Formats: sequence, structure tokens, C-alpha cells
Amino acid sequence: MLAFLFPGQGSQRPGMGRPWQDHESWELVEEASAISGRDVARLLLDADADELKDTRNAQLTTFVSSLMVLDAVERLGVEPSICAGHSLGEYTALTANGALGFDDGVRLVMERGDAMHEAGQASPGAMSAVLGLDDDLVEVACRRADDNVWVANFNAPGQVVIAGSPSGIEKATVHAKELGAKKVMALPVSGAFHTPFMNAARDRLRVALAAAGPRDTDVPIISNVDALAHQRGDEWASLLSAQLCSPVRWRQVLLEIAKQSIAGYVELGPGGVLSGMVKRTIDGARVISVSTPDELDSLLEWVSQVAPPKTAAHDGEHLFVVERLVVSPAAGVFSQRTDIADGARIDVGTVLGRVGDIEVRSPFAGILQSFIAHEGERLAMREPVAWLRTH
Repeated sequence: MLAFLFPGQGSQRPGMGRPWQDHESWELVEEASAISGRDVARLLLDADADELKDTRNAQLTTFVSSLMVLDAVERLGVEPSICAGHSLGEYTALTANGALGFDDGVRLVMERGDAMHEAGQASPGAMSAVLGLDDDLVEVACRRADDNVWVANFNAPGQVVIAGSPSGIEKATVHAKELGAKKVMALPVSGAFHTPFMNAARDRLRVALAAAGPRDTDVPIISNVDALAHQRGDEWASLLSAQLCSPVRWRQVLLEIAKQSIAGYVELGPGGVLSGMVKRTIDGARVISVSTPDELDSLLEWVSQVAPPKTAAHDGEHLFVVERLVVSPAAGVFSQRTDIADGARIDVGTVLGRVGDIEVRSPFAGILQSFIAHEGERLAMREPVAWLRTH
């Protein structure tokens, strides 16, 4: 059993898209640009740190980058048993598991980024990481500040983020150091996220979430708000709305995942920040971060060590190393090609069926093991269609 983790705002880096330009998964960037009406490729390739710090750019680029990495990992046949995302990363997790279509995910992330940017302009705020101090004492520091400052993220033992007004952050910093904090470090964000400063953004986001209508998922996703597993789509609108103004309980999320007999944790997306949090929170956790194509081979080797396949594969087991998933290129109703049977030799580009009016072509050569999607089934983008054995 593997847990997939998706990073949030603050993980973005200048040039984070460059390693992916020639990879098949780069097509997601082109799709995101068409949906958003923005040049996502330019942001991933050429934007500097200041431009990426803008909430609207940071959220869109982190979301797209993480899903691009996921797409590449799915092409290898590696799948999760449970997922979670840090703040913005929850939207990535929901899109990754079909609760949101890719187009809905892009639009929601844009709406969230715009709403949070405007809320930040109306109520200027900041965020800082408090290092080396227990959670309870960080909360005490915020209360002693007697100002607009709150705990925003419980990230890991000895790593808590506070957010609020600049004056509140300054006062809480003084008290945190008096209480024994080793360091208080300003974060590269443009607002006081996960605090009451985001109330205006929450009201706007509720409308967009209701319109998107998240669907049920087969894979459970642990929520930032309550650190519990959720699979029903009708629960996510309220959870994502509440998330804007309440602290991210990431430490508690990781502890909940650890209860599920997880073999390893895979961080997908830029930065590698979440991997460090896992190591600080879960003793002996086996963790890997994937952010570039060069790291895909390392992932396969790592997976073969932490979660080796059983000798007899059957439905529900994960596919590794010599097995590849063909995924849906779009959302819609699947129509299977009836003249291809299990055991058939498949060449690169072979059409396996259609999703709506779009052909499903295999990016791999190999032996067709079976179709995963069924005739007439409605698929989300990137949902598995069939699996092949390549050697």
C-alpha cells in the first residue's frame, strides 16, 4: 500500500517545468493553458521567484506540475491506496482520483487563487514558520500576542506555521522565541492563509465548489480539516470551503495515514517539502519525492523494494516495473474496441477504444493483459483504461 502526497503553495520553484518539456506528460500543461486562458508553460519555464510568489501563479503552477508528475507515474503503473494533499494539494488529490475532472480542477484552482489574492489585498497578512517549539506553545504565543495571529499549519513536530497581520506575526514571533522557539522564518506567500483573513475568499469559493460538484472516489483522501478519510463527493464542498479559514492539520493527516499499514509515502510535485515532514512525523517512514523525469526510474526501484508485487497478480493489486497503465485522455463514456482480446500484441499508437469522440491510443508496446474500464463506463481524465505487460 502506497500513499501519494501532493504539495501546496510555497513548493513552487523557478524553472520547475524545464525537465518535463520533452516528456509526454507535458501535454497537461498545454491543456491547462487552454482551459485557464493563461500561458502556464511560460510560468513553469521562465517566471522568476517574485512572479511565482503571486498566489494566483503559485497555486496554478503547483497544481499543474503535481498532476504532470502524477501522469508520468501513472504511465508506469504505480497507483496509491490512499492520498492526501497539503492545502492546495487537496485539489490535486481530488483531481488525481477523479473527484474533479481536470478542467474543473484547473478552474477551481484559478478561482481559489483569485479569491485568496483578493482577500489578501483587502486584509494584508503574512505567514511564518515557527521551528523547534511544541504545538501547544505556538498557540500560547499567538494568544499572548493579543493581535490578529493564529496557527495556520500543524506541519510536523517542531514545525508549525502561524499567520495573520504583520503586527500580529511580529508580536507572536517575540513570544515564540521567549518560549523556546529555535527559529521563526517568514514564508514566500502573499496572504494570511487558513485564518479568518480568508473569509471573503471562502464565500466566493463556495459558489464555485457547488458548481463543480465533486464525485465519489475509490481511493480515500485524508482531509486537512479533520484528518479523516473521505470518499463521498458531497462531503468535499464543505471541507474545501472550511479549509480556507481553518488550520491545516498535516501532522494529524500523516498520523492517520500511518494507521493504514502504509508501505511507503510518495510525494509527487515540486519542492520535496512534504517528504521532510513525513520523516519528522513518522518514525522509520519510507519516503520518496518525485519532481523530475530522471526520478521515475528511482521510483520504480524504490517501489520494488518497499512494496514488491506478489507472485500471482489479480484485480486490485498494484502494477509495477514491467507493467504499464493506459489512461483515458479525456472525460466521457468509454467505448471499447471489440476486436482486441486479452493477450493481443499492442504497438505504440494502437487504438484501444474511444472516450466520447477521442481515441484512446496506447503510448506503450506490450501484451494486453486486460481492460480495466468497461463498455459504457463514464471515465474521468487519466482514469485507467487497460494494462499491458511490456516485457
